Amino acid sequence: MDVLVIGAGVVGLAVGRAMALRGHAVIVAEAEKAIGTGVSSRSSEVIHAGMYYPVGSLRARHCVEGARALFRFCETHGVPHRRCGKLIVAGDAGEASAIAAIRDRGDANGVEGLELLDAAQAKRLEPNLACTLALHSPNTGIIDSHALMLALLGEIEDRGGSLAVQTKVEHLVRAEGQWQASFGGGEAGTMPFDAVVNAAGFGAPGIAARTEGYPESSVPRLHLARGNYFGCTGKPAFTRLIYPAPRVDGGLGIHLTLDLNGRVRFGPDVEWIDVPDYRVDPGRAESFYGAIRRYWPGLPEGVLFPDYAGLRPKLTGPGEPAADFRIEGPVEHGLPGLVHLFGIESPGLTSSLSLAEDVADRLES
Repeated sequence: MDVLVIGAGVVGLAVGRAMALRGHAVIVAEAEKAIGTGVSSRSSEVIHAGMYYPVGSLRARHCVEGARALFRFCETHGVPHRRCGKLIVAGDAGEASAIAAIRDRGDANGVEGLELLDAAQAKRLEPNLACTLALHSPNTGIIDSHALMLALLGEIEDRGGSLAVQTKVEHLVRAEGQWQASFGGGEAGTMPFDAVVNAAGFGAPGIAARTEGYPESSVPRLHLARGNYFGCTGKPAFTRLIYPAPRVDGGLGIHLTLDLNGRVRFGPDVEWIDVPDYRVDPGRAESFYGAIRRYWPGLPEGVLFPDYAGLRPKLTGPGEPAADFRIEGPVEHGLPGLVHLFGIESPGLTSSLSLAEDVADRLES
């Protein structure tokens, strides 16, 4: 099977690898100059365990299965990572109830090792932490996402697949039992494929709209949410990731993460925007100080600085509950050899290897 994967972010590369490992000829087309320049380039680089997501949802299934697969992949392919663990912390009785519910949901989702800790137990793990209750997730980790994407690309190429950068897919037309993909417009830029996977992130709805036969009414509208991150000067005060109780809107709150060098960063917050913009407003630091001091009262004044921002392609807007991943294959839309992926935001990186197997199964069924 000749397969075109549109988008060379972590999910697109994972799909390309899965198809190549199954013996298919793969081309990954990327509109930009390099891999992983969109959603995949500016995340928290966290390997999530899977306790946040509704039981039975695609997010829950792929996060739990994907985390296990991702740790195995990192160990066998030399991708830098660390199983550092995470504490989800409560500051009052209401948040404590919410965290207990997260533990129950995680158990139902098959997350292993979750343990509720009282304030004293949590403080023994992290002396600078303030909380009334904490949920310990020992199987949460961090990863070098760019090393991961390079490893995925390496396996695609080892199996004879290829990457085409600066290659924008303009149209998809079904003809003579294949998908005719037009690159940059014009007949000279057209190639036939047996199967196409749309993993274009922000561009996925546009690809769907330019797919002949795909219903216009099914093309989703994406909502852009910018997540701002702030760095922190000084010696790291924590060895694990620290997350507050989740927000009502489904966000995970301003949490403390670490990179593989031990550097601390805080974020993301949620800022709804109309056009892509990666600038971080230094003035947002004030709200970060207040949020962080709920679990780290000793945060010194003046140590936060604007670091970077990431954008998420959300299927729901402000005030709406977070939508599930949307995976549309032939069963859903009736078009053979085609899978569209919409709204693949967090935990998309964690879920990537599991999502890839799901997509491959849909194309081969």
